[in-house]
Amino acid sequence: MKTTYFPTPPEEYPNIFEASKDIAFAMGSAPVVGSLLKTLVASKPRGRFLEIGTGTGLATCWLTDGMDPKSQLISLDNDPKVLSIAQKTFQKDSRVAFHCTDAAQWLNNYKGAPFDLIFADAWPGKFSHLDQTLGLLKTAGFYIIDDLLPQDNWPKGHQEKVNDLIHFLHHKKDFVTSQLDEATGVMIMVKTGL
Repeated sequence: MKTTYFPTPPEEYPNIFEASKDIAFAMGSAPVVGSLLKTLVASKPRGRFLEIGTGTGLATCWLTDGMDPKSQLISLDNDPKVLSIAQKTFQKDSRVAFHCTDAAQWLNNYKGAPFDLIFADAWPGKFSHLDQTLGLLKTAGFYIIDDLLPQDNWPKGHQEKVNDLIHFLHHKKDFVTSQLDEATGVMIMVKTGL
């Protein structure tokens, strides 16, 4: 698949991108992933959304750009240096709540309402705590992950972990799944409740 069109990035995107470069943070999601997130979020008015792995907020700005005024986003990251960029950018946006925390611990302790969309861009919620994370989705809720195509910086043995994850997710009976060879590789799942 080849992307032929990108929408205009959110207004916060250029500043976050430059701030990311300034601290040599190169793990942000690609614009095509952000565009997808914006589109999916826009389908869930008054939605509740969870981002696991805020980073500097590159994906966060796409998520918020698709959210309506009554939607809410919880975003988690354990690195205060990168998270501070996102926090500063969105400090006046009451729809967003950032948590500087270990996502695994947060997932273990969370007892709140389920989510309409979860973007898992960290180890917890993707390679660990997966059943817990999927269990936090509402019926018709989306689960999105990226970084599924081989990368030069992957440690030895990581490809096998990715292969196992893909196999597991494709065989989840209560989800419909699509996988795209776009950017670093994207999977989109929707919970059917069947």
